[in-house]
Amino acid sequence: MLSFILISRAEPAVKMCSLQQVTIFLHFLWVGPLQAAVVVGLLWLEIGPSCLAGMVVLMFLMPTQTMVGRLFSKFRSQTAVLTDSRIRTMNEVVSGIRIIKMYAWEKPFAALVSDIRRKEISKIMKSSYLRGLNMASFFCASKIIVFVTFTLYVLLGNKISASRVFVTVSLYTAVRLTVTLFFPNAIEKLFESRVSIRRIQEFLLLGEITKSSADLPKDEKKDAGVEVQDLTCYWDKSLDAPSLQNVSFSLKSNQLVAVIGPVGAGKSSLLSSILGELPAEKGVLKVKGQLTYAAQQPWVFPGSIRSNILFGKELNPQKYERTIRACALKRDLQLLPDGDQTLIGDRGATLSGGQKARVNLARAVYQDADIYLLDDPLSAVDAEVGRHLFEQCICGLLKNKPRILVTHQLQYLKAADQIVVLKEGHMVAKGTYTELQQSGVDFTSLLKKDEEDEQQQPAQDIPARSRTLSQNSVLSQTSSVQSVMDGDSLPAEPVQTLAEESRAQGTIGVRLYVKYLRAGASIVTLLAAIVLNLLAQVPYIMQDWWLAYWADEQEKLDALNTTITNAQNATQELDRDFYLGIYAGLTGATIIFGFMRNLVLFNVLVRCAQSLHNGMFNTILRTPVRFFDINPIGRILNRFSKDIGQLDSNMPWTFVDFIQVFLQILGVIAVAASVIPWILIPVVPLLIVFIFLRRYFLQTSRDIKRLESTTRSPVFSHLSSSLQGLWTIRAFGAEERFQNTFDAHQDLHSEAWFLFLTTSHWFAVRLDFICAVFVTITTFGCVLLRDQLDAGSVGLALSYAVTLTGMFQWGVRQSAEVENMMTSVERAVEYTELESEAPWETQKHPPPNWPSKGLVTFDQVSFSYSPDGPTVLHNMSATFRPKEKVGIVGRTGAGKSSLVSALFRLAEPQGKIYIDGIVTSEIGLHDLRQKMSIIPQDPVLFTGSMRKNLDPFNQHTDEELWNALQEVQLKSAVEELPGKLETVLAESGSNFSVGQRQLVCLARAILRKNRILIIDEATANVDPRTDELIQKTIRDKFRECTVLTIAHRLNTIIDSDRILVLDAGEIHAYDEPYSLLQDPNGTFYKMVQQTGKQEAAALQSAAEQVYSNRSRANVPNGHAETADGNIVIFETAL
Repeated sequence: MLSFILISRAEPAVKMCSLQQVTIFLHFLWVGPLQAAVVVGLLWLEIGPSCLAGMVVLMFLMPTQTMVGRLFSKFRSQTAVLTDSRIRTMNEVVSGIRIIKMYAWEKPFAALVSDIRRKEISKIMKSSYLRGLNMASFFCASKIIVFVTFTLYVLLGNKISASRVFVTVSLYTAVRLTVTLFFPNAIEKLFESRVSIRRIQEFLLLGEITKSSADLPKDEKKDAGVEVQDLTCYWDKSLDAPSLQNVSFSLKSNQLVAVIGPVGAGKSSLLSSILGELPAEKGVLKVKGQLTYAAQQPWVFPGSIRSNILFGKELNPQKYERTIRACALKRDLQLLPDGDQTLIGDRGATLSGGQKARVNLARAVYQDADIYLLDDPLSAVDAEVGRHLFEQCICGLLKNKPRILVTHQLQYLKAADQIVVLKEGHMVAKGTYTELQQSGVDFTSLLKKDEEDEQQQPAQDIPARSRTLSQNSVLSQTSSVQSVMDGDSLPAEPVQTLAEESRAQGTIGVRLYVKYLRAGASIVTLLAAIVLNLLAQVPYIMQDWWLAYWADEQEKLDALNTTITNAQNATQELDRDFYLGIYAGLTGATIIFGFMRNLVLFNVLVRCAQSLHNGMFNTILRTPVRFFDINPIGRILNRFSKDIGQLDSNMPWTFVDFIQVFLQILGVIAVAASVIPWILIPVVPLLIVFIFLRRYFLQTSRDIKRLESTTRSPVFSHLSSSLQGLWTIRAFGAEERFQNTFDAHQDLHSEAWFLFLTTSHWFAVRLDFICAVFVTITTFGCVLLRDQLDAGSVGLALSYAVTLTGMFQWGVRQSAEVENMMTSVERAVEYTELESEAPWETQKHPPPNWPSKGLVTFDQVSFSYSPDGPTVLHNMSATFRPKEKVGIVGRTGAGKSSLVSALFRLAEPQGKIYIDGIVTSEIGLHDLRQKMSIIPQDPVLFTGSMRKNLDPFNQHTDEELWNALQEVQLKSAVEELPGKLETVLAESGSNFSVGQRQLVCLARAILRKNRILIIDEATANVDPRTDELIQKTIRDKFRECTVLTIAHRLNTIIDSDRILVLDAGEIHAYDEPYSLLQDPNGTFYKMVQQTGKQEAAALQSAAEQVYSNRSRANVPNGHAETADGNIVIFETAL
């Protein structure tokens, strides 16, 4: 099994970058020592043993920089782990942002990410300081070497001359880049690449799944099946109890095997083992035939609905038509403006939960595989659509296929050829429906008392029905049952599609540089950095000038002494201590200020990255949820991984390097101009040519770099989507196709990157030409003016001019690189300026005990998810009385989930919503949302301890936490975990079943004791017995609360005090269930009748009983209670 750990989206790019760079520097590992040996030989011939002093310093610097490289590698490894953790957490935050907002949990998640980021920055700062010291040592190395060499040379009684000085300086300069920059860089990159290779190796050496199925020849397809004998499996071997233990059954051709059991029984684990995702510890598992799989949590990928169903198969119109009819999608596609070409957003943002489930099932059906594994495909749909899917699809289109169906819809078990009952990983029973009833095992307690009526009603009695729309969707759809091809057609609303990623154009303005630098430093700090730069550069140039001046003075004195000696046999000596003292002082100043400058600049630039990251993340937490609906996860994470990675690692050293080189280039030109002033004349046209070339290059390279950034986002998005649907992809054998798609995205990104590299080299060649012209002019100028110039000045000018060639190209390259990296700053700043939702807190706070009554009033409320989007609630006015239990039903697109979104202010509604007389729009979002809880349709758990998932603010005692877990029947499951409440959950809580995750969300709600609770299809993924326990818990714990239930199972809301029927964003009916059932033309009446005769009779009886009880209590309908009460909302998409 490939134990897939979600590696940070940042890391693959960073790893490849490290491997690219090591190939550039690798050869300097042998070139460096060889070049050093040759230079030592030449220096020995020029200045004798004194050269050894300089080489000793050089040899000392090499192992020192090697040690620094190792230390740097260590910090980079630690940084990579923290970066992984941060991006993983960011992925969870972005994926669960809607829940985080509804829980008002932004602050604890901000603190969590900030804590990881603080640790990450600590390591980045240490590695940056090391890099700064390395760069400073390179900056000062040649000066230290020359100083030590000539100090020893003079102290040994030798006299310096211009020829010796500048031959020595030139030789040291020749070896300086190789030994002090490229050689340590090669070591640093080698260690970085070792870290990268080790991490890639660890990933590649992870266990891989064993394919358990293969295509059968056509004549053998009738023999397809599954044989399971004494199967035992472990998800986590550190736990004592296996996930499955001694499970045995067989699936033969044309058979339907139903797998049932309570939450956490191991039903999904059984399918996982058959797929090969859960390795068998012992026992026999044989699969004969090609498998296909419909996951419990539906997976769709960005693309059209058709591409999601075909999933790489060729379009067969007749087969495709049969599939969408069997999967109840025909009506949905008819209502969409683009039909099956409608684009599905990231995470299926434009589809409801039910639609995603049916597309997921249709994909499996269309594959025409040999064996079908269906993991609870009926839980996300209502009774009518569930019946249609079971009869027309599972027992219709697939009737000749071997099928394993995991289900909680026990009314369908009679149709199964064999039933497997699981409990806590054990198979407690196996047999047909009749055999199990006769066997005496505790099976009938799982079944409903009222059997489902098997007879389907005539077509004319069943109107077109609708399902709940997810709150982030404005797509209109109805459940399509084959018996209903005509009905009340709903107007199709505009489909929400993904926005193209923005890409800035034009030059990088000064304003952006100011924003970047001001993010991490005050004006005083920036001024101090500028002064330090000047203080470092002036002694750097003055040291060489002083050496040249010393040599000239020595030569003049020698000439004078020759004349005097010839005349009077007396000589004069220079004050060696004076010249040496000044020389030592300038060298010391170069070292001190050089190191100080780098440390200050690196500190400032890393703080800039930290500040921008924090600003981005805080803005992301405050931006409306619509932003996440129209932007894929990969696109958002790209900015937090690659772009922030650039600002963390590459930008600081590139920026500092550019400043160092730029100041050195100015120094070269200044020295050359001081020796030969008229050299400035040809410099002017060369400067004009350079400015033209640079502008021309940057106009191209800047946009190419932006293109590179935007072509990178699809790589991350595709990777993110593939990871979410990994089991489905592997079950369908689509790995190669997804790999090819990934390769196509990667190739497009590589093309943009290669284009950037080639344009850089084009520019480099032209820069070399400009430098060559400058050196030629300087050289000929010195020759022509040889009679007017001192030897020292000429040597200084020529040695500086020669160094200009490589330096100028490197400096301009770094300036372009800085500007290109500023596109990452630009993208980060863009995210810091996103639109924000209303303030979390305002000056107006509700009373501490608010709401005390639970009176909720909608007054002329209209609602849309975006200013330019369609209005989904129209002038809605309704009152929910204290302690009242209200069920909410309606067609798809009726506005049920939008009502909840308006209550939570996920987008700002028009009109007024009152809770206990306070207008919700006048208080802070946290003051509002903290008084409400939600149990979502897709339960969300986060990486972290069970305690943090239940109580992120640490407001509850252990006893309260255990009591809440006991209430939701999870106490025993948590007690079995190694660390109990402190056990760290897997990513997204994947070590819990979907039903168990739903129960954790219910436990949160019990702990919060809030006035408002929303349960969105909370019991869809649990067995009926657990559902009954949950309903009992809810009625006991929230008896004094006002309950709003958006219903999936009608028996959940039939005992409500009143039912609100919505249609097209308007209130269609609002009355007691019994009263609504008296209207045979009413929508609610038709919904009840569609559940089947027996179930409809039970619902009618329950409604009548509630009405009788209410009448006896003498509570007049329509009159608002004045008793204190609280508010709870249940949402279970119908």
